[in-house]
Amino acid sequence: MLNSNLLLCAVFVPTIGAFAIPFIGRFSGIARNAAAFILVFVPLAASALLAPAVLSGRPVTLSYTLPLGCDFTLTADALAVFMAIVSSFISFVIVLYSFGYIRKYSHLSEYYTMVVFFIGSMMGLVYSANLIFIYLFWEMTAIASWRLIGFFREKTFVLKADKAFLITVFGALLMLLGFILIYTETGSFDLSIIKSRLGPGALSNTVVLLILFGILSKSATLPFHTWLPDAGVAPSPVTALLHAAVLVKIGVYVYARLFVATFSIGAIWHTVVPALAAISALVSAGAALVETDIKRIIAYSTVSQIAFIFLGLAVGGEIGLAGALLYILMHGLAKGGLFLCAGIVEHGTHTKDITKMGGLFGVMPMTAVSFLFCAFSVMGVPPFGGFFSKYMVISGALSNNTWIAMTFLVGAFLTILYLFRLFNMVFMGEEGTQSAREGSRIMVFSVAILGALSLVAGICIQYPASFVETAVKQMLGF
Repeated sequence: MLNSNLLLCAVFVPTIGAFAIPFIGRFSGIARNAAAFILVFVPLAASALLAPAVLSGRPVTLSYTLPLGCDFTLTADALAVFMAIVSSFISFVIVLYSFGYIRKYSHLSEYYTMVVFFIGSMMGLVYSANLIFIYLFWEMTAIASWRLIGFFREKTFVLKADKAFLITVFGALLMLLGFILIYTETGSFDLSIIKSRLGPGALSNTVVLLILFGILSKSATLPFHTWLPDAGVAPSPVTALLHAAVLVKIGVYVYARLFVATFSIGAIWHTVVPALAAISALVSAGAALVETDIKRIIAYSTVSQIAFIFLGLAVGGEIGLAGALLYILMHGLAKGGLFLCAGIVEHGTHTKDITKMGGLFGVMPMTAVSFLFCAFSVMGVPPFGGFFSKYMVISGALSNNTWIAMTFLVGAFLTILYLFRLFNMVFMGEEGTQSAREGSRIMVFSVAILGALSLVAGICIQYPASFVETAVKQMLGF
């Protein structure tokens, strides 16, 4: 009963509690911020408390019967709890950072409402074990991200928010059509029932393709990637939330949940998906090499790094799957840190153009060191956490497709090039912006946490690796 209540709290406290924030904000900004802080902390604490049960092989399931096979079912297994802890922790740090970054802007009650609602929707999606509710929570995240991307209300910014919304929603509608085709064959939307009725047979290629449209559009993979760099018009905490912690990880999570843990797919997809991911990784890395907008560079980096996660999931095998899950954690910590550092730089220099920056190491050393630590992890430099996840993903690919693995090695090399270029132009050389200064204490503290954890996660790799190993075994039915 306790674990069931924790599961309900993880989903519904932030999802429903978000709507209290505007009312609290009418009376006190401090109380509003405190409410947002608590509402984001609850799913993190609840998910962490669920971890001992699921790691010992006792998944927590809660179900309410509804008509037409649309039972509301929540299931906490190792995969769901891992994803929930990673997402809610990074989101928690982002909200903490927001207290320093966003305080001078208007529409703050809407901002915190949408952020908390976004996180609650993510928890609902992660823990849902029914295709219809996966879709509903998926679309709830789209609504929240649409409002957050267009936060500054300028016409061009709103158009870019509309673009993100339309691309991801169109993909989701195609995915829903795939879900409906599964229902016509099995008579249920419940994942456990579908799995038992389909047996070992693979999903039809039509269904897989329809679902992939939704997955690839949400995770900003070529050719649906263009909305993600444009989302850089949002405040930096929002871009960190979208690019690192939650939004783009939804697609890879659903891929793992459906195509690894629940269904089997045809052998052709184990070639098509890695090939598409390889193209996405190289094209976006090339764009990052020539871009001059700091947030767009990091956004293209996200597109490239998400491809590594798809590679690990698509090639299969314990090593590739474990590497992909570790990649979700390591990329979330590091890329969240990079975007938050970019926010401090943008605040300090009043520009996003890296050609107008330079020499910032001297005026914002904590931000520079945090940025460098996060960059090292994304590059895959040992002993940072990103090294282990990248090594495992490419190792898994080598045993299946040597050419694809070699392509991703080129992508890894390009990652080193564009991140060193970015660091050098922003923090090294002669000072390009005389008025630049370090961020507020709470902002610097937030990026320092993520920078330090990018290193600590590598040094103490046995702990997340143990969690991931359990998740992989449960996914594969060992």
